[in-house]
Amino acid sequence: MESTGGRLRRATIVGLALGLVALSAPAATAADSPATAASSALTDSTAGGGAVTDSTAGVVPSRVRDPWLWQATVGQRPAGPAALVFFTDRTRYFESTGVLVARDGAYRLIPIGMAEGHGLLSPDGRHYLRPQTGELLDLTTGRQRRTVKPGLHPFAWSPDGRRVLGTRNNDDHVISYGPDNQQLNDPEKPDDLLVVDPYQGTEQVVAAGTFAAHNEAAWSPRGDLLAVTGSPDVPARLAERQRLVVLDPTGGGPRWQVDLGDRRMLAGPAAWHPDGRRLALLAFDGCAGPRCTSEQLAARSWRIEFLDTATGQAVGKALPAGTSVSGIVGWRGDDPLLRYVNRTEADTDRQATLAALSPDGGREVLVTTPVGSTDLMVPGDLLTRAAFGGSEPRPSPFAAPLWVYLTLAVPTLLVIALIVRRICRHRAATGPAPA
Repeated sequence: MESTGGRLRRATIVGLALGLVALSAPAATAADSPATAASSALTDSTAGGGAVTDSTAGVVPSRVRDPWLWQATVGQRPAGPAALVFFTDRTRYFESTGVLVARDGAYRLIPIGMAEGHGLLSPDGRHYLRPQTGELLDLTTGRQRRTVKPGLHPFAWSPDGRRVLGTRNNDDHVISYGPDNQQLNDPEKPDDLLVVDPYQGTEQVVAAGTFAAHNEAAWSPRGDLLAVTGSPDVPARLAERQRLVVLDPTGGGPRWQVDLGDRRMLAGPAAWHPDGRRLALLAFDGCAGPRCTSEQLAARSWRIEFLDTATGQAVGKALPAGTSVSGIVGWRGDDPLLRYVNRTEADTDRQATLAALSPDGGREVLVTTPVGSTDLMVPGDLLTRAAFGGSEPRPSPFAAPLWVYLTLAVPTLLVIALIVRRICRHRAATGPAPA
């Protein structure tokens, strides 16, 4: 029969092994979840600043899942450029949180500040620009720095990934009065439309005319023109009526403008068709205006209409798009890639999907996010190359921050210490073994 000392020594060895595994786990590579051979071959090489490999087929996963509650953040364990980012409150933060799915299938969290909103993913998938704070998060290194003056709400990256189009609210949020009860400030100043360099921090005001607020904006495929929509004055903003302006960002004023009313809007950051000759609008049938209920908003029936970018006149046939359309995020040939976010009374029941819309209104779902997700982003380079159809990576439970492993390791080490102490007491009580 094995002696008590032998059993205790074996238990000590097992405990030490478990402790070493727990402490060494954070040093694992960034590929936290298994990937297919094809996906491994397509891993992005931008860790050293390089470009994406020539073949990107199958980089964007067809389905993603909720992260573990203890999933590490980008800052704690960088995972590399994004294949996609989605937003959900089903994390340990219990509020809207960005979830990065890297190109090797690793999951990481992007915590969001209170009332911060959702930022923009750069075309190469390497950077995430936060709204309002002006901070740029490097998804490859995990470093974050403020490069833009606070208050910017970004709309879209330029096609070359060097500039960002956004707006800054100039309203005075507190009204003050002089000794004669005259108002000293303006609570409804026109907003600025800006082109900023998010890497150098420079910015340029774009002369787009007077807007009480900007709603959406998009770059042309060559980056030489802008389309921007918004409310021209306060009454129009209250009635949710919009105006569309197309202009050159370097100056010269608007090329043309058209009133969209309250049932049409720019179709999102990728509203410009790749041929450069058409601009997509989202139009709907159903309840319009600020008094619509959530049920009426969900029941809106959407379609895509086109304007000639040279004249602003309607062109082509409208495409039926269904319900719950959030905007165009890219194109696959002539087929727009639409983001859908189904509307429900509880945001936790929403779900974001990405689908390609065919001319007959058929819909091919390309990416599905878990229930509870409220937004979805795919880098522009992957959208351009139509890099869909990837595997369905699962978040790794081992991709956790260091504090999780320390929490697990401390009890293990305490058990080991108790076992060692018991061995020492047992040996002292029994004395030396007989010859």
